[in-house]
Amino acid sequence: MSRWEELTGGKSGEDYAARFAALAASGKDVHGEARFCAALVPAGARVLDAGCGTGRVMIRLSELGYVCVGVDRDASMLAVARRQAPESTWIQADLTRFDSAAEGIAADFDLVVAAGNIFPLLTTGTEAAVVNRLARALRPDGLLVSGFGLDAANLPVPPSITLAEYDAYCAAAGLTFVQRFATWDADPYSGGGYAVSVHRRAPDEG
Repeated sequence: MSRWEELTGGKSGEDYAARFAALAASGKDVHGEARFCAALVPAGARVLDAGCGTGRVMIRLSELGYVCVGVDRDASMLAVARRQAPESTWIQADLTRFDSAAEGIAADFDLVVAAGNIFPLLTTGTEAAVVNRLARALRPDGLLVSGFGLDAANLPVPPSITLAEYDAYCAAAGLTFVQRFATWDADPYSGGGYAVSVHRRAPDEG
């Protein structure tokens, strides 16, 4: 069982969507992740939203002209996503075993985004496997973007992964560090409790 399932019981889709709907209604910007991704790759690029949840990030990217696929393990979250964007591609799968080719989807994404504290909420010990799976989904020179909390103030669960560990998992999966930020608004990172990291798959030498 993942830490997310321990936290929510796998039944929080409607509550999660309602919380962000309320934030949007109050005037709060809820599209920082999508805006960040859009600054990295042009419209028309293929984006995999890993741990897509209710689809907030992916639906916005689709509106901006990106070709998106969302994958999540939580059926309650995907039910909301499918209701909100039935024309989009939503896959229920465990990220530790996700294989885009097995799902009939080309493994040539320009960008894979893992927002929403995906890595700290995985089953402890599976982080490296998930990084490897996501790296495999990228085209040569494609980007992996992840944002997650590093301390109790920025997480709903105790911290479970450090940036050094995450970078090591990325390196082992053939990804090179590009840049790190403190927020999805691209504020410079200086050692705080939340980080947005960008890594790149090596270009095809052939």
